[in-house]
Amino acid sequence: MIRAFVTDKDRLRQVPDLFDMHEKIVWADLMQPTKEEEAAIEKWIGVDVPTREEMEEIEISSRLYSEDGAYFMTATLPAHADGETHVMGPVTFVLAKGKLITVRYHEPRAFKTFPMRAENANLNCMDGQSILIALLEAIVDRLADLLERASSDVIDISHRIFHPTEKKASKRDQGFQIILRQIGREELFISNIQDSLVSLQRVTGFLGNITIADPHEKELRARVKTLSRDILSLTAHAESLSQKIIFLLDATLGMINIEQNAIIKIVSVAAVVFLPPTLVASIYGMNFDLMPELKWEYGYPLAVGVMVLAAVLPFWWFKRRGWL
Repeated sequence: MIRAFVTDKDRLRQVPDLFDMHEKIVWADLMQPTKEEEAAIEKWIGVDVPTREEMEEIEISSRLYSEDGAYFMTATLPAHADGETHVMGPVTFVLAKGKLITVRYHEPRAFKTFPMRAENANLNCMDGQSILIALLEAIVDRLADLLERASSDVIDISHRIFHPTEKKASKRDQGFQIILRQIGREELFISNIQDSLVSLQRVTGFLGNITIADPHEKELRARVKTLSRDILSLTAHAESLSQKIIFLLDATLGMINIEQNAIIKIVSVAAVVFLPPTLVASIYGMNFDLMPELKWEYGYPLAVGVMVLAAVLPFWWFKRRGWL
């Protein structure tokens, strides 16, 4: 699918067909393009559109490059981040002949919200370069929102760890198991956001070099610098959240150990309390012929009293020592 946009008084307006107004089009957005659509874009702009395999190359050198007067920048962006499972994928930005081409195979939310906002508000979208900077600003704003949501989730997890509402140990154990899974999901999410921010930092650095080459783009250079600072601050925030996640993981494991130690302590105390009465009962359960206590009138109450006393004394001692 190809979405084509033209500028109308510094605002974006989507046109139904790429080829009806191909001279005025400043942004072509390719979403899961077919071979025919790639060929049409290549014929229109005069540069090769990177394939999905080329976009997913892990070599750093293949992410940012210039070729035949066109600049290619690839960043990793999240999609469907509001659901339980998010998707990470590459997005390639191509600047050529004053126009912008974006190639993607997933749906980051900024690609939905930015065109609508750029149509209703003046974002200084005059050419491909200014559109790219405004689009990157929308992407960074989206990542900031995602980090704020992750920060709220981390606070909620922390409250559930240190202030559990369940009274029963079995319920608390189930709660800690759920928390461990949530911590794992949050760690993966924040890690992916960090990877995305790193790729965007490299893109803004490359874009800054492009704007430096043009002495008339002073305002764009200032916006790129601001964008780079925003990404750095978000990176620091993401690192802080990552450290909190590690702390919460250690705290959860510590709470589980405390619960397990409490259970083991109760079992151990019970074993010690019932060991002396068991010993007394074992002695008087022996099958010897000569056991004088068996002939006593108060032998049975005496044996029962000894067993009760043997159980109460260890329990009293543990309570006095503060072990219970």
